[in-house]
Amino acid sequence: MGFVSEFKEFISKGNVLDLAVGVIIGGAFGKIVTSLTDDILMPVLSLLTGGIDFKEWYLSLDGKSYPTLQAAKAAQAATINYGLFMNAVITFMLMAFAVFWIVKLANRFTKPKEIVVVADPGPTKDQALLMEIRDALRNRS
Repeated sequence: MGFVSEFKEFISKGNVLDLAVGVIIGGAFGKIVTSLTDDILMPVLSLLTGGIDFKEWYLSLDGKSYPTLQAAKAAQAATINYGLFMNAVITFMLMAFAVFWIVKLANRFTKPKEIVVVADPGPTKDQALLMEIRDALRNRS
């Protein structure tokens, strides 16, 4: 089998196409969630916290004091940037919250799955005969 035909077979499989569509839609969905977080939820959170910006919260490991994180980085000081970490955690929580509500909203528009009740087929002829023999033996004693 030649390289071209092998590649054609690989690319035409349903799983590859489904994955490609999922990646493309996931990228677009990621932009929507990022915009929802950055443009709607973060400003509200900033208003509620009085405009606190955690970006400048850091600990300089060299013992010196710097006016900003950028100044510490310019001086090549080792820093623990716990404010940036807090921003990342808050952003994650807001994104998770946004995704939760988007999925919850999307689920309203999906059809509920029909529940199919499968009836018990009952015992086979062999099983029924064996049960009769068992019952007859029990009743004999």
